Amino acid sequence: MALGEAAKTVIFEIERRDTPDEKSYWEKFELPYRMNMNVISALMEIRRNPINMEGKKTTPVAWDMNCLEEVCGACSMVINGKARQSCTALVDQLEQPIRLQPMSTFPVVRDLVIDRSTMFNTLKKLKAWIPIDGTYDLGEGPRMPERKRQWAYELSKCMTCGVCLEACPNVNDKSEFIGAAPISQVRLMNAHPTGAMNKDERLTLLMGPGGIQQCGMAQNCVESCPKGIPLTTSISSMNRDTTIQMFRNFFGSDRMVD
Repeated sequence: MALGEAAKTVIFEIERRDTPDEKSYWEKFELPYRMNMNVISALMEIRRNPINMEGKKTTPVAWDMNCLEEVCGACSMVINGKARQSCTALVDQLEQPIRLQPMSTFPVVRDLVIDRSTMFNTLKKLKAWIPIDGTYDLGEGPRMPERKRQWAYELSKCMTCGVCLEACPNVNDKSEFIGAAPISQVRLMNAHPTGAMNKDERLTLLMGPGGIQQCGMAQNCVESCPKGIPLTTSISSMNRDTTIQMFRNFFGSDRMVD
């Protein structure tokens, strides 16, 4: 039953783990209900007064957060079985007991804190940046056409939260698949007039181990993305570009940068 304003308390069941090597365990907490309460505010209350439902004092629950505005991606966790941002998860819209778990795709550091390093390392591997650093002011770069800028801006909303990787059935411990977010970032960087200088290199890297060829197009990523990024559109676009790049790599090409 969905929680209404008349409810007196909110019950949370939290999967906890004291260290990365220890087994996880569940702990229940009961909190007074407040209007407009979200999961983050509940976790803050538990941290302030870490008393479980058995009335025993316990260690404060550990979780990650930063902006509290669904921009940083740090507070990703599994809430009632669905990976999402806890800062925008309103208690009124969740069924009780509210079950909180760390995302299983990433190593657990403690409780709900996970290590997203694999995503950041993938972005490094794919050179997902625009190489404009220099020893002097290079001045203004080429302007991006407005129509291209509009869809590129949508891709730039990615906050590396990891939700799309958690939702993807092809991202697991038996696969090296990098997931939808890095693929979409390659499309974004290649669309930039200056970033296009490294387009061939990024596409070649995207065809490497764990690359785009391991995507099964389940489309879970685009359904779960908190920012509504057209991830499957990016994957389709990169499928086309990597196919063309494969032939260029095989036959050789002296073409100019687009």
